[in-house]
Amino acid sequence: MDVVRWFDETSMDDVAVVGGKNASLGEMYRRLADRGIRVPNGFATTASAFRDFLRARGLTNLASETLAGWDGVDVDDLAERARRIRTAIASAPLTDELTEALVDAYRKLSVDAGAPAVDVAVRSSATAEDLPEASFAGQQETYLMVHGIGDVCAAVRKCFASLYTARAISYRRDMGIDESDVALCVGVQRMVRSDLASSGVMFTLDTESGLRDVVYVTSTWGLGETIVQGRVIPDGFHVHKSRLRDGFRPLIGRTLGPKEIRMGYDETTHRLVNEPTAPDDRRRFSVSDDEVLQLAEWGLVIEDHYSEARGTDTPMDIEWAKDGITGELFIVQARPETVHSRRAPDSISAVHRLETTSELLASGLAVGDRVAAGTVRRVADPRDMGRVRAGDVIVTDVTDPDWEPVLKTAAAIVTERGGRTSHAAIVARELGIPAVVGTGPIEPERLADGTPVTVSCAEGDEGHVWSGTLPFTVELIDAAQLPATRTDIMLNLGDPSAAFSRAQLPSAGVGLVRMEFVFAGHVGVHPLALTRIDTLDPAVRHEVEERIGEADPEEFFVDRLAQGVGQIAAAFWPRPVIVRFSDFKTNEYANLLGGTDFEPIEPNPMIGWRGASRYHHPDFRDGFDLEVAAMKRVREELGFTNVKLMVPFCRTPDEGRRVLEVLADGGLVRGEHELEVYVMVEVPANVLRADEFAELFDGFSIGSNDLTQLTLGVDRDSDTVADLFDERDPAVERACSMAIDAAKAAGIRVGICGQAPSDHPDFAAFLVGQGIDSISVTPDALARTMDVVADAEAAGA
Repeated sequence: MDVVRWFDETSMDDVAVVGGKNASLGEMYRRLADRGIRVPNGFATTASAFRDFLRARGLTNLASETLAGWDGVDVDDLAERARRIRTAIASAPLTDELTEALVDAYRKLSVDAGAPAVDVAVRSSATAEDLPEASFAGQQETYLMVHGIGDVCAAVRKCFASLYTARAISYRRDMGIDESDVALCVGVQRMVRSDLASSGVMFTLDTESGLRDVVYVTSTWGLGETIVQGRVIPDGFHVHKSRLRDGFRPLIGRTLGPKEIRMGYDETTHRLVNEPTAPDDRRRFSVSDDEVLQLAEWGLVIEDHYSEARGTDTPMDIEWAKDGITGELFIVQARPETVHSRRAPDSISAVHRLETTSELLASGLAVGDRVAAGTVRRVADPRDMGRVRAGDVIVTDVTDPDWEPVLKTAAAIVTERGGRTSHAAIVARELGIPAVVGTGPIEPERLADGTPVTVSCAEGDEGHVWSGTLPFTVELIDAAQLPATRTDIMLNLGDPSAAFSRAQLPSAGVGLVRMEFVFAGHVGVHPLALTRIDTLDPAVRHEVEERIGEADPEEFFVDRLAQGVGQIAAAFWPRPVIVRFSDFKTNEYANLLGGTDFEPIEPNPMIGWRGASRYHHPDFRDGFDLEVAAMKRVREELGFTNVKLMVPFCRTPDEGRRVLEVLADGGLVRGEHELEVYVMVEVPANVLRADEFAELFDGFSIGSNDLTQLTLGVDRDSDTVADLFDERDPAVERACSMAIDAAKAAGIRVGICGQAPSDHPDFAAFLVGQGIDSISVTPDALARTMDVVADAEAAGA
């Protein structure tokens, strides 16, 4: 009988023989080594060996007989039945044939490793797991750092028994898989000593939005079980696929996780241990940029291979480990991703929007982009799961696969620990419910049992738990039903964390990225406080140094800003993304850390030292140079040449020339590397001298807010004259018409990025009638603007 298969004897066609996990390992070991993919060698027990074991020990019908009569609902009853099955299997000796095969194979693996007894990972691998339609994430057991043949045989028995955990039985029933159709195989794989280094999980798509053109890598110190179990918030990295394939280094997102604990190995007791991560290690990344890019390249190789073999696009869920002795990276598991990959690319997008807020009870990492309301059910232990009712919001420290039977009934999940690849996050995505993970300790009185709450993951990276049942809307956008328009409909964006989900809306790109919004969120420090850090007050300097850590001050700004803008550019690649240089007013700049030392107090900052007038001024030039350096990095190092740049509040053509000279000094030369530079039309002088501005810039973008206030002489921040502020005033409309006409005459593009088209559909129709090239709106206004524009185009045809 075929009892053991080595990885080099196994391929993805052998799921029924060695289980999904082992089949995948064998496929990579056999076919991808020549592509540079390193997989630790090992072997697998077969489905035949498992069934022969059950038959020899009189256990073949044990599961079906013990589960007969379970109502499919009572979790306590299921737990007891499952326990009886596992106890019987775990206490039964393996067959002589299987034992002999394990001894021989383990001895050979040890000899090949040059050791008397090699450390191994013993992993369960069922014949109905890691399928494109069913993940079975964490359903069966894994044992790490197993040493010696006696312990290997014991781990194999425990893996066999783990086929019948309550969570696995419940999941199989939900998936319509009969117990008799499943066998448990076991993989025995040479251990990568990541307990001495780092390890993690990699997805070849964005786990939250499902965006296919990125790789998401997580990493933590020590063994990666802490990530899978949700016991740490790991470091996270995003890499853009298309630009990586083209030879760039598009690391577009780097998030430092606290990595609260480290799972290691005690050489004395031969046991796995969880210890608090050293403070210095918590403050530094657990993997280098070069290693992240290497892993991402491997992710592309694995995804391409599986996609070609399956004949369909197959995003992958991959586990990796770094050996602390050799420093080498290894792939230790790979399976098809099972949530976003099952959704059709043209499926309807649901845009959730919370209409109001209340008392914030907790916040953490957002999983998904949905909103849900329900009653808090605090669950401290899986034994308390019987208290959960359909529609509850489960609040707990951390979940694991034992929670599977009740998570499917929840409205939302909130966990105090864990990251975006934790068990709670994976299950929440699969179930299509929002989850907020990694909140940190929550006082019981803040989220008391029975309290009504609203869980919102619709505001970007951060998820929130609000008091009470709050109103929210869900807009369904079906790209197939939206009308085609000659006018480009683009989006206004300021939050990079929302870019991946917004990029999947049917827009023509981004008409406005407000750079000041990006660096307020990503940098948080006044640029001059970084270029002139030695001049700061000691207390302020200490705050700045705390913020930037060990990074070079100027590099901190450039790196953070480049990542923020790069994330938006990557999400929309290759569609155009127009990035407006910073347009903070002096009072807004002063609010940034270190800002009060460098900003004058102006009586009217709205028309004071802002926009283009700052960029070439000796009192701000070195701060603006950092913005220029960041945009050069985005375009030339990260490779996002879809980024176009825009100059705001440029009062005269001469000022425009001086800004273009500053850009050129920093390596951003208009016309080189396809660089286009636009100018905002928001000052009446931009309209009256539009022909002169058109000679300098590649396009116009109308800023209707400032153009309206300066044309009508109305302070847009004043409640007293708010009723006079109207973008549809004939004077403002005439100014827009003049700007559009001038652009057409000069042969350059003209669009609008102000708020008016989002708020006033009739104004959008007016602009279409004037021949505008693009209209940029907020995401929630996209669908209705497309309808309005299509009607206006039809009426003017």
